[in-house]
Amino acid sequence: MEQKKYSFFAMLARMKYIERWALMRNSVTENISEHSLEVSVIAHALAILGNKRLGKNYNSEHVALLGIYHDCTEIITGDMPTPVKYKNPDIQSAYKQIEKEAALRLLDMLPEDLREAYQPYFIVETEDKESYRLVKAADKISALIKCLEEEAAGNKEFHSAKQTITDSIKTMCCPEADIFLKEFLPLYQLTLDELNG
Repeated sequence: MEQKKYSFFAMLARMKYIERWALMRNSVTENISEHSLEVSVIAHALAILGNKRLGKNYNSEHVALLGIYHDCTEIITGDMPTPVKYKNPDIQSAYKQIEKEAALRLLDMLPEDLREAYQPYFIVETEDKESYRLVKAADKISALIKCLEEEAAGNKEFHSAKQTITDSIKTMCCPEADIFLKEFLPLYQLTLDELNG
């Protein structure tokens, strides 16, 4: 009898083909695989900042994994531009449903005995809202970093997005993100030689 084959990981490998910022002229393209790693690293840092400085009790490794998988559904849906995704509540609600269906479809690409282990990273659990809040903040910080990189490359296309994203991070009332912006973000604008001192 032939062993059944599963496409979950082969599908995840396709994240590198989904480009972000489709409506904008980019100096350097960014795919969701690159973006997800950056979000994961930042979300992990936010969780550690919360634990060390704010007396929180986040599971930082869990938060990092949420960051890794946060955009996986875009393998199926594509990257919906933010102005379209959040145009009105009806579109936002419909897109959330499409994302949920895509998540379930991806989970179905795993052997049944593995699905339960991956489900928390694809389906938002009510009790995990604080962890998802950190991932959302990290997602916005990653977008802000992209804007800074594009501006450093002389691309003015991202100026308005930079301001909108900065404002949206501030309105999140996420002290972990505020610390990151203050202590770490400014150095993203340095050259490699400057970072090496």
